Amino acid sequence: MSENTPPHKAGFVNIIGNPNAGKSTLMNALLGQKLSIVTEKAQTTRHRIMGILNGDDYQIVYSDTPGVLDPKYKLHEGMMKAVGSALQDADLILLVIDSADRQEFHPSTLEKIKKMNVPIFVVLNKLDLIGNEKADELFQKWNTELPQAHIFPVSALTYLYTKELLNNIIRQLPASPPFFPKDELSDRTLRFFCSEIFREKILKYYNREIPYSCEVTIESFKEEEHVTKIRAVILTERESQKAILIGHQGSALKRMATSARKEMEAFLGRKVFLETFIKVDPDWRNNLNRLKSLGYWE
Repeated sequence: MSENTPPHKAGFVNIIGNPNAGKSTLMNALLGQKLSIVTEKAQTTRHRIMGILNGDDYQIVYSDTPGVLDPKYKLHEGMMKAVGSALQDADLILLVIDSADRQEFHPSTLEKIKKMNVPIFVVLNKLDLIGNEKADELFQKWNTELPQAHIFPVSALTYLYTKELLNNIIRQLPASPPFFPKDELSDRTLRFFCSEIFREKILKYYNREIPYSCEVTIESFKEEEHVTKIRAVILTERESQKAILIGHQGSALKRMATSARKEMEAFLGRKVFLETFIKVDPDWRNNLNRLKSLGYWE
């Protein structure tokens, strides 16, 4: 490397926001491909999901965290632990705000962010849904709330100003060699992403409490010569919920599993044989041992 060659830059950029702020859509837009699942329902993201973007002279390690909330279950406590970890190891914080929603950002988390000694970008997302007057109002509000922060109005869904946001993120990265091999996209496994694809379909096809009382675990993931064989188990809390998941003569489950299989095939780039089972596991959201086995508690 010559003396005039800029040093390589790398850093951890952690994405924090309310459950409906569009954090996952933003990370996918910044990565240029879908990695985190996205639905219109709040609390879609449950795990901290890492996405890695590589350039010739930089590496951005994004973390899409669960939406901040006041816990009602042990599951939520585990999710908030992931948010806490993201606040501790960040080189840059993206605080994502839903511009179209007047919901206030989580007060105790905001107080922690105010005390942080790292660059903070307030991302006013969903700019396509509000007018210039509302955008100016939000800009002034957050300029007062976090005077040390840089503020970026964007629309992650339509990619409006996301390139400008990305360029500013790159400028803030510290000089560092890459943390991960340049061909890696995430620290998560294919098995994990297949379980997330299936969970996204539950969020899409079912309403009310059903999506929130369910979890998907991949019990078997076998890559054979021409096909990947996957055995997926849906955990739910009650027999009545199991009946709703199955539907009349199995029609609801078949529709959902078919949609999940097709997306898994597109994601993996190969044929998938998918077996699906439903298991009733009462109160799994408060069972610490079960949550540990699902990766929510260390």
